[in-house]
Amino acid sequence: MMNISATTAIRPAAGARLTARRKSPAASGRLPVLIFFLPPALLLFTIFVILPMGEAGWYSFYKWSGYGPPTEFVGLRNFEVLFKNGAFLTSLKNNALIIAVSIIVQIPLAIWLSTMLANKIAGVVLFRLIFFLPYVLAEVAAGLIWRFVYDGDYGLFASLAHLFDVATPYVLADKDLAMYAVLAVIVWKYFGFHMMLFIAGLQSLDKSILEAAEIDGATGWQKFRYVTLPLLASTVRLSVFFAVVGSLQLFDLIMPLTGGGPFNSTQTMVTFLYNFGVTRMQVGLGSAVGVVLFVICVTLAFGYKRIFMRND
Repeated sequence: MMNISATTAIRPAAGARLTARRKSPAASGRLPVLIFFLPPALLLFTIFVILPMGEAGWYSFYKWSGYGPPTEFVGLRNFEVLFKNGAFLTSLKNNALIIAVSIIVQIPLAIWLSTMLANKIAGVVLFRLIFFLPYVLAEVAAGLIWRFVYDGDYGLFASLAHLFDVATPYVLADKDLAMYAVLAVIVWKYFGFHMMLFIAGLQSLDKSILEAAEIDGATGWQKFRYVTLPLLASTVRLSVFFAVVGSLQLFDLIMPLTGGGPFNSTQTMVTFLYNFGVTRMQVGLGSAVGVVLFVICVTLAFGYKRIFMRND
């Protein structure tokens, strides 16, 4: 009888909560807020996001230099040229490589450092600041700094080569080494952001669970592998999502560092769009790149969210 009574008492409360959730905007007092704030937001989103996306899709079917109205309709010719272009195929490979390095190197490095910096110990704030500082630094400034570091005549690499009396490496001028140099800068630049995400996740964990694992005799690795990491699963999935989307949009770090060279070996899809579409006044081809990039980003974002983040 007590269980039936409890169930009977709970059901009206649950129904009341559902009714409160289903109240109309007018009944809940949100209608004035929607009237005043939603239309301007939708207008701005339409003008600066929806319309440019539609125009890019439209221009991708034309051969157009950007001057005057587009008149030379070429259909899917821009996409055909695009996927036969070796530099664009290199940019696709580079984006895939950046995603792989971000997931395999950058995120594990961020997790490792976050486990050491999540606790309140002496000097921890200073170390967090040191590791997070590269992310705060502007991408253009970071690219210029590392371009000087890699410089084979006057940079840090040149000084070290002279110090040890070895041949000076011209890293950014070597098409076989330039992309690896760019990957090192990407890891250095962005791992601090992921580290702070994991620090926030670690600080929100229930300490009693970790203490129970210690009482049961779990080692540090066992505690991390079977307790901490599963509890951080949602943060890991979010971090991977940011890494993938950010890797696809990488542009302003590479342009001051290599400009996509040498011999297009460090091109990404966005730098290819700029170098081959904007600077060469091939707006139709550049729009086709934008369409391909949009399709890839949307597919990965919604697919990843649906498969891996549906319960988050």
